[in-house]
Amino acid sequence: MNVTITPSSVAGTARAPPSKSYTHRAILAAGYADGATVRDALWSADTRATARAVDLFGGEVDRRDDGTLEVDGFDGRPDVPADVIDCANSGTTMRLVTAAAALADGISVLTGDESLRSRPQGPLLEALTALGADAESTRGNGQAPLVVTGPLAGGEVSIPGDVSSQYITALLMAGAVTDEGLEIDLETALKSAPYVDITLEVLDDFGVEARKTDRGFEVEGGQSYAPVGGEYAVPGDFSSISYPLAAGAIAGDADEDVRIEGANPSAQGDTAIVEIVERMGADVDWDRDAGTIDVSAAPLSGIEVGVEDTPDLLPTIATLGAVADGDTHITNAEHVRYKETDRVSAMAEELGKMGVETTEERDSLTIHGDESTLEGATVSGRDDHRIIMALALAGLTADGETTVEGADHVDVSFPGFFDLLEELGVALERRH
Repeated sequence: MNVTITPSSVAGTARAPPSKSYTHRAILAAGYADGATVRDALWSADTRATARAVDLFGGEVDRRDDGTLEVDGFDGRPDVPADVIDCANSGTTMRLVTAAAALADGISVLTGDESLRSRPQGPLLEALTALGADAESTRGNGQAPLVVTGPLAGGEVSIPGDVSSQYITALLMAGAVTDEGLEIDLETALKSAPYVDITLEVLDDFGVEARKTDRGFEVEGGQSYAPVGGEYAVPGDFSSISYPLAAGAIAGDADEDVRIEGANPSAQGDTAIVEIVERMGADVDWDRDAGTIDVSAAPLSGIEVGVEDTPDLLPTIATLGAVADGDTHITNAEHVRYKETDRVSAMAEELGKMGVETTEERDSLTIHGDESTLEGATVSGRDDHRIIMALALAGLTADGETTVEGADHVDVSFPGFFDLLEELGVALERRH
């Protein structure tokens, strides 16, 4: 699907979709449990991949008409899957499920689409092998397809912290049901640390104790997953909130704010987007008790912002920088190159098609707002949901129409994104 955006102002109320990060963890945690109800879950291409994995491990994920997930778990001991586990485009699924597969007493095979098969898994495979499992890349390059043979014993392991925090999450979730538990020593500083905070929060909500240590993290073995009352509710997603928030900041109607509902405080690092938009000059009011954010447009100015803990925000910040005066300098960004696509290069190249001047370095991206004229163009979504949504925002204030190719990939995290834009007043056309 291609979507053509006509320059538009936005106003009205938007509701945040549920958090993808929390939903992944909740579905798998419910699988590790005897069973649980997961309310307010995001049902997207990525989270469906995690649900399929739980099914293959001997559990069952049943989605009700109201969106609630009823999960019959495998109670800490996954079956050997009867089929290959297809993680589709979901890196989170592959990392978390690879560690779960190491608990099974037999061989599991995991793969995904072309993009996912290019993403690094080597440090996790090495860690699982050091802990008593046998985890290999079929091509010997640390990338999927993966073959994992359990069972996992537990113990102490060291792993780099600057490639993906998802390795840590995967090990902590699996480690809780091993006999020995796990001690994880970080070889390098942890990037995207708030995502591990999310994991610790979800584990706690499921009755599992894990903690930070001076050297990394640890989780005791022999624990059981069991949320209070058998239920868990997923909070709103701040990665997704960044899009209507940025839309209001760059294209808000002069007479009416954009209000975002479902913006309740949580451990998500991407709550930083509220401060970032405010620092750039937009008028933002976050009522944390009510879980609402009101935003209105104002002249924006470039800032310097590090994304070491918030890699998913880079595309949104890049678009804000394209509209702002002066330079927007996004730093500590090398790990953002290992997402669904190289998001640093993708935003530089696609915004470049729209007349935006950028300077790309290995670990940073600078958007030169004063040297840019945002013009409508045909751009590629790169099969990456976050690139698609960020480029659609750029189209709101471009001179002329902007067509985003491959826009259906928003289904990965925000299936109703273009519906939401229309509800806020955006003129757009879908072509299948």
